[in-house]
Amino acid sequence: MPLLRSYPDIKLEIITEYGLTDIAAQRYDAGVRPGEQVAKDMVAVRIGPDIRMAVVGAPSYFKKRAEPLKPQDLVHHSCINLRLPTHGGLYSWEFEKGSREMKVRVEGQLTFNGIAQMLNAALAGFGLAYVPEDLVQHHLVKQRLTRVLPDWCQPYAGYHLYYPSRRQPSAAFSLMVDALRSRV
Repeated sequence: MPLLRSYPDIKLEIITEYGLTDIAAQRYDAGVRPGEQVAKDMVAVRIGPDIRMAVVGAPSYFKKRAEPLKPQDLVHHSCINLRLPTHGGLYSWEFEKGSREMKVRVEGQLTFNGIAQMLNAALAGFGLAYVPEDLVQHHLVKQRLTRVLPDWCQPYAGYHLYYPSRRQPSAAFSLMVDALRSRV
């Protein structure tokens, strides 16, 4: 990070969690979330491009099953679930096509709390995974994975740094925000 090299006295502590942490209650200076998940009373700074999800499975998985043609078909497939700590339950896969939006609760033998494990399970042929497109692109090119339902997976607002609007940011924090803002 060029910012850190330019300002060696600035120290960052980065914590990775899949839950929706209350940064004010936890006394964090800032958090990172997809734009649509940032609370209205926060200042949001885009730090990444839009994100698009992909439903993928290994070719070996599709040797035994037909590809789903619409999201509702997923109920007949073995899907690899994601459990997010703040949701309490399993994450419902979100789809959109034109003006139609839907969430599908999928079933399967495996549930993980991280996307990397879901991707590995899909590569091993255990079922379908719903993961960010950029993480699977090289597997699609090498035909290790097959993508289904691409027209139902529309892009959504990418990652944003967010922080409370009521807090007066330090000079170091302002430098970091400006550096991140200039990268997008």
